[in-house]
Amino acid sequence: MSDNKKQEKDYTKEVDVLLPEADAIIKSGKLQEGLDKIFALEKQTRNAADLASTTRLVKAAVQHTYDAKDYTLLNSTVTLLSKKHGQLKAAVQAIVELSISWLPEIKAQAGLEKWLELVETLRGVTEGKIFLETPRARVTLLLAHYHEQLSISPTAKAPKESLQTASELLSDLQVETYSSMERREKTEFILEQMRLLIAVARQKDAEVEGKEGKESLGGGEAEWVKVRVGGRKVNEEFLKEKDNEDLKLKYYDLMIQHALHHDSYLDVAKYYYKIWETPSIKEDVSDKGKTALEHIVYYIVLAPHNNEQSDMLHHLFNDPALVKLELHYNLVKCFVTTELMRWPGIEALYGPFLQKTPVFNTEKRWEDLHTRVVEHNVRVVAQYYTRITLARLTSLLDLTTKQTEQTLARLVVSGTIWAKIDRPAGIVSFRSKRNAEDVMNDWSSDMQKLLGLVEKAWMGMNAAQAAQSRVKA
Repeated sequence: MSDNKKQEKDYTKEVDVLLPEADAIIKSGKLQEGLDKIFALEKQTRNAADLASTTRLVKAAVQHTYDAKDYTLLNSTVTLLSKKHGQLKAAVQAIVELSISWLPEIKAQAGLEKWLELVETLRGVTEGKIFLETPRARVTLLLAHYHEQLSISPTAKAPKESLQTASELLSDLQVETYSSMERREKTEFILEQMRLLIAVARQKDAEVEGKEGKESLGGGEAEWVKVRVGGRKVNEEFLKEKDNEDLKLKYYDLMIQHALHHDSYLDVAKYYYKIWETPSIKEDVSDKGKTALEHIVYYIVLAPHNNEQSDMLHHLFNDPALVKLELHYNLVKCFVTTELMRWPGIEALYGPFLQKTPVFNTEKRWEDLHTRVVEHNVRVVAQYYTRITLARLTSLLDLTTKQTEQTLARLVVSGTIWAKIDRPAGIVSFRSKRNAEDVMNDWSSDMQKLLGLVEKAWMGMNAAQAAQSRVKA
């Protein structure tokens, strides 16, 4: 199958004569006889590498079978013509594209069975052919959507298997390597792959939920990993273009679902920030823009403390748009201010509102917020105290002694604070013992500062004396 062969003869006149004759024969009720005449001349044009004439003939042949509503003959004709020895690539491409254009009408008039037959025929014809990779991807997408609809049909015999089939059909397509497909269409395919993978992952997670001893890749974990891999195939710079805002919103919505599955609150906050930066969202201050900004606040305060989280939190606090949301502004202010937050007060002040939101309507996230408040308080105490009794610290944190020790241990292991508990004495130390070298280093640094100040003062006095001398002279 090649188009590199040089054209040996032009059959345009013969084709012009034959097509009306074949059309008259077919209209008289002799479909196969008319097709045989077309096939006979098609062999000659194909062997002579006459692309234009071959394309006209093969399109006419499949058009006649379609007009006759003989879908079995249509499928066999498409397969036969595409597998002819030395068939020209462009001719096969023309057949496939013409057949794809009929799919909606066949589905509406002849039913799903005939539609599926043609879809499978086209998938068979396009399999393994690089020059037909884009049409194959489009047909496969239609088939995947069919199986997805089948999975939610009340009459479906195996809905779970249908959804998985839909996901596998699309996942087999490596569209990021297709040179013939436009960038936007590639992105749309990748997003569809991610969406179906998430649906399958949730389905599998629901099946194993509540079961004990599941493996590390149990449930839908394998699909969640593939979602992350798919997300890396999308160029985020391409999504920033104005014409691709719809793709950008869909992409970050899928990434938010992935991050929430792994409780990666900081990633969720960053994805919502990307959504909020979108011009159409940011301008909608009463609905989508407001919702996105609120979710940034929720997930940034839920995220564990680190340099990136702290930087994003302070950046958000200084954003003028946040001032318009009074409750959310005050919540962020509590976390950026180096003061203790008593949990009972936070619960009484923000609880009634926050627990009505979709973010905090689960017990786990409300507990995570409590944990972040406690961790903030521990950091504040560590900043102001070198030593404190365990009883006093427990009282400040509104926790039990065991919970206080567990919180301290977790923060020490993560490197957030330095602390040491003397259990017999009931004392918590937030400063490590300093050796002689540390003391000398600090003393040396202080002496350098002192000498620098002395030198600066001496230079200032000399300058003043020189100025006075010039005035007297």
